[in-house]
Amino acid sequence: MKKYGLDEYLLGVVSSEMPATFELEALKAQAVVARTYTLYTIKNGKKHENADICDDSNCCQAWISKEDRMARWDEGVREENWNKIVKAVNETKGKMIVYEGEVIDAFFHSNSGGITESPKEVWGGTNYPYLQSVETAGEDAYSQYSSEVILSKEELKEKILEKHQDFNIDYNQEDCIKILDYTEGQRVKTIKIGNLNLSGVEVRTMLGLRSANFNVEFDGDNIKFSVIGYGHGVGMSQTGADSMAKNGSNYEDIIKHFYTGVEIVDM
Repeated sequence: MKKYGLDEYLLGVVSSEMPATFELEALKAQAVVARTYTLYTIKNGKKHENADICDDSNCCQAWISKEDRMARWDEGVREENWNKIVKAVNETKGKMIVYEGEVIDAFFHSNSGGITESPKEVWGGTNYPYLQSVETAGEDAYSQYSSEVILSKEELKEKILEKHQDFNIDYNQEDCIKILDYTEGQRVKTIKIGNLNLSGVEVRTMLGLRSANFNVEFDGDNIKFSVIGYGHGVGMSQTGADSMAKNGSNYEDIIKHFYTGVEIVDM
């Protein structure tokens, strides 16, 4: 197994996690966030066999080798893109995010749909004081902002039955699907589907929705889920970071917007 130094590893994370077309200050914010996330993961003993961290974005952070990354870019922009990633990492060398002197768990996601989410609404447990729900302008300009999932009534029933064998639904009932309440971040907190009350997070996972911020409507024999945002919504929104950078914010402004009450310090 090849071993990587921290900054060499971060080149693969930043180039995998954020488009090189994003503003430099957004890429610099991503570099600091990724460095912070890595240090927190190592410090808090998230164990991986023979490694400090993995390249599975569902567990840790995505990562790609320079060779594979370059191969996926068009030949005319490869060097320019890679040099931009290197600049983002080098110009933030050694920078990390702390709250009251302790390195933070620096969650991030693709698009918050205009407002981020507090972690207790996604994973339960207690809140992190630095991960509060904050608003961000300009995210509707990105393709990640909105999406749709359309399922037939039978498909919806089958997907829920895979997880809940006691599920039943009468589509003739007017309120057979009804959103009951919302989180602070304007995502679905609880939704009634048939005889079950489910969390928005669980429904997002079961049905393959990009976010738990969704509306539901019937369209003949189909059910349409109109989704806003992409990801769990906690911490820094990457498109929000780029939108802020386009409007003149530097990487420190971006980080302090998404993580409440933090400081950026040298390792």
